[in-house]
Amino acid sequence: MAKRRLTKQQKTRIQAIQEKRRKRLDSKARQSLSEAGDNPALEGRVIIRHGATLGVMNAQGKLFRCQTRQHIGHPVCGDWVIWQQVDQSTGVVTALQPRSSVLSRPDYSGRHKPLAANITQLVIVLAPKPEPSGYLLDQYLVTAETIGIPPLIAINKIDLLGGGLEHEFMRRFEPYRSIGYTVIGVSAKREHGLDLLIDNLKDKTSIMLGQSGVGKSSLVNALLPSMKVETGRLSNATGLGRHTTSAATCYTLPQGGELIDSPGVRSFRLTDLSRQELEQGFIEFRPFLGHCRFHNCSHDHEPGCAIQAAMECAEITPHRLDNFLRLSQVAEH
Repeated sequence: MAKRRLTKQQKTRIQAIQEKRRKRLDSKARQSLSEAGDNPALEGRVIIRHGATLGVMNAQGKLFRCQTRQHIGHPVCGDWVIWQQVDQSTGVVTALQPRSSVLSRPDYSGRHKPLAANITQLVIVLAPKPEPSGYLLDQYLVTAETIGIPPLIAINKIDLLGGGLEHEFMRRFEPYRSIGYTVIGVSAKREHGLDLLIDNLKDKTSIMLGQSGVGKSSLVNALLPSMKVETGRLSNATGLGRHTTSAATCYTLPQGGELIDSPGVRSFRLTDLSRQELEQGFIEFRPFLGHCRFHNCSHDHEPGCAIQAAMECAEITPHRLDNFLRLSQVAEH
């Protein structure tokens, strides 16, 4: 279903509403900052965000409900920030620390809106059902390459495949392994079915991507057996109540590592990219880029195309090139 385009009048109205909200929130933040007085500036981590409310964890592991100054940017889950304590449970964020990575998506006006920061791994979740889309998978992989975050391809619900079907199904992803991507089979129901995933999550800050129905929620629940207890703790600390379950949250995994669960990622799609960025996003293309006869080669029909020649020599798979050409057409429009 095509996304409905907003009229100029609707955009103007939305901008006016958002500006009014920003001024109101900034007024609250200035009031909090005034109440903070001469309290020292501290470093903290954004563990949870819902709307304008931030849950910031201090060095001792205590969570504070914080307002944020609007001029500093848009702090998101995973961000390191500078903040000042107001009282025993609240504070105000005054600065945003540099990010090592950020996952964003365009808003209604086309501007990039951050979803999560300082991620070190994208976990792309697929499953036998719904049927995996190579086109969507390649979008996720291009995103990972563009923002510089290593991806992990996790095939969930592998227990649905009996006999030799599991091996046959996993062979479909062999081309991705051959170009350097890690592909694992997981099952939230099978005994020890999560062991390999847990090993790949240790010492990393991960976020899961994947279309509806692949079992992301089941995996999160299996990885975080005490999630209800943790959600209750966060709710009490931030005052978010029932909103806690719909907030972007960074959870600490029992076996090590962190997992960011963000509602905004559920509808995530590839952001606008230039042709050069798209080319670099297909990692097996890189050795051949710049070797085409024509500098503006589309890699579709031109003579002397190095990418086409690499495909004919089986160094690039046809389906990956097809997906590149399809994404190129979308980017040009």
